[in-house]
Amino acid sequence: MKPRNMLLGLGIGAGLGLLLGWLAGGAPWLVWLTDNVAVLVGQVFLRLLFMLVVPLVFSALVSGIGELELRQLGRIGLRTLLYTVTVTSVAVLIGITLVNVLAPGAGAPASLRASASASMAAPVVPATSSAKDVLVAMVPDNPVKAAAAGDMAGIIIFALVFGVAMAVSSGPATPRLRETMQGLYEVMMTAIGGVMRVAPIGVGALLFAMTARLGTGPLVQLAAYVGVTVLGLSLHMVVVYSLLLSTIGRTSPWRFFRDVRPAMITAFSTSSSAATLPTALKVAEENLKLPTAVSRFVLTVGATLNQNGSALFEGVTVLFLAQIYGIDLSVSQQVLVMGVTILSGVGAAGVPGSTLPVIAGLLLTLGIPIEGMALILGVDRFLDMCRTTVNVVGDLVAAVILSPRGVTAG
Repeated sequence: MKPRNMLLGLGIGAGLGLLLGWLAGGAPWLVWLTDNVAVLVGQVFLRLLFMLVVPLVFSALVSGIGELELRQLGRIGLRTLLYTVTVTSVAVLIGITLVNVLAPGAGAPASLRASASASMAAPVVPATSSAKDVLVAMVPDNPVKAAAAGDMAGIIIFALVFGVAMAVSSGPATPRLRETMQGLYEVMMTAIGGVMRVAPIGVGALLFAMTARLGTGPLVQLAAYVGVTVLGLSLHMVVVYSLLLSTIGRTSPWRFFRDVRPAMITAFSTSSSAATLPTALKVAEENLKLPTAVSRFVLTVGATLNQNGSALFEGVTVLFLAQIYGIDLSVSQQVLVMGVTILSGVGAAGVPGSTLPVIAGLLLTLGIPIEGMALILGVDRFLDMCRTTVNVVGDLVAAVILSPRGVTAG
């Protein structure tokens, strides 16, 4: 799917909806067209996307963790994992704080919230649950039940346990199981790639229905959402990474960002940590002068495990959509969002659009209407380019910090 096709679908759907809503708002034929054509097309697209959530998330996490061969990681592997979890937690906390303070989804039209009531499912985690109850509930007693209920936290926890067990298992059939999980992941990526090819049509239909009914209101909130997301990603990359480089890595942030520009450009243009890996390796060895053994390990593992920007984006998106529909998430539910996005950031696929299944699962878990996906899908490719840049820079920062001698003087 080309970015211009998604933007074209976004522009045509929103523009046509605004025009017809202004010219013939409330006309019976427009109501029929909206309810029986646009909403139908959009709902089918969203259901195709949700259909693939559980097998894609499960296979991606199991394959990513299972290929690490944890028994051989040693000290550098444990340090990488600790760094990843810590910095990803900081990223998610920045995003969630910005959404709570700036509230980009506040002020959405009351009619939008009213129209969502019919599609709001009961949340898997009620707002009355305490943080302790949420943490206990994140560990599923029945993974099949968790998958059927759309319990994203339970799915991720089970996938991580399964992946770790597969990584340390030495049975004769284990390699075949790894190949099976990888095959399932590849098939699911092919399937979701096919669904995303029709995304411009689905997004255009959903935005047509939304703007024909509600006017420009949702688009104002969409612009605020993009601004808050980019602000959060910028703060994490410029402030957090610079502090880590100067205090722990004993490296000049200015010099670091100058040297990693080729990797940043590649990441922004491809929206893929995996596709940027060769450029990142070249930058680490030739520009940053890092020890080859450390840089190759950290960057290769980081392309899967160290997804700071993606985790921040997921947290911002879920809370934004909750605000759009007037759903007041409790502290315990926000703890759940933070936990799931941190876990998904440790093992997310380093390919374009890999965060969407996690967001979809969280919407199901929290009872947030799935129609909100139409808003974010319209701008997701641009935000994907931004968050992938943060992911790749984060991998290079990790390589500097975890290197025994850091960046050599230039």
